[in-house]
Amino acid sequence: MQKYVLIAAGGKGRRMASSLPKQFMMLAGRPVLMHVFDAFMKYDPNIRVVLALPEAMHSQWADLCGQFHLFAQHEVVAGGPTRFHSVKNALKQVPEGVLVAVHDGARPLVPLELIARVFTIAERFGNAIPVAEVSDSVRVVDHAMSSPVDRGRVRLVQTPQCFRSSLLKKAYHQSYRESFTDDASVLESQGERLYLVDGRPENIKITTPLDAKIAEALIG
Repeated sequence: MQKYVLIAAGGKGRRMASSLPKQFMMLAGRPVLMHVFDAFMKYDPNIRVVLALPEAMHSQWADLCGQFHLFAQHEVVAGGPTRFHSVKNALKQVPEGVLVAVHDGARPLVPLELIARVFTIAERFGNAIPVAEVSDSVRVVDHAMSSPVDRGRVRLVQTPQCFRSSLLKKAYHQSYRESFTDDASVLESQGERLYLVDGRPENIKITTPLDAKIAEALIG
């Protein structure tokens, strides 16, 4: 099946304490978003890429593509007010009958074997959601009270999340809800079963300055 990847890069990175969007920040000499492109193009040079980016950043992205010699063919669409709206807009560029992965633009260290795993499982079962085990103790907080949670039953959800395009496009026909924090939650709201696969600990999302330092150490 033809493969697509939608890269959701609509965040402004307010927690990074920087005027530069986190997806454009430098990591090992290249913008974070370039590393995402590198990973998916290494996995499959023929993969179709759709990038959801705020319209105000489109010209800056075009300049960076020239500066860092990114010649991979891709479509750039306008990002929306939420991740849900950005992905919904990007899905307009995706046909029926293909596999589509959705990946965070701030996850630059995604391993090739994880990309391969989610596409393989999604082709077989309809979707594949990578998750990682939790090593710390976990508690649920309710105002002044808290209670422990069995960490063996808790998983951290990662991307890329991969789907048969017909399932994901159908799920995104519905209206936005605040509970839609990722694509898995959108699909699950339609009664679809989710298929979890093992994620990778190095597949971190850069959200804070500390995350950026960790990514630099991992990539070095």
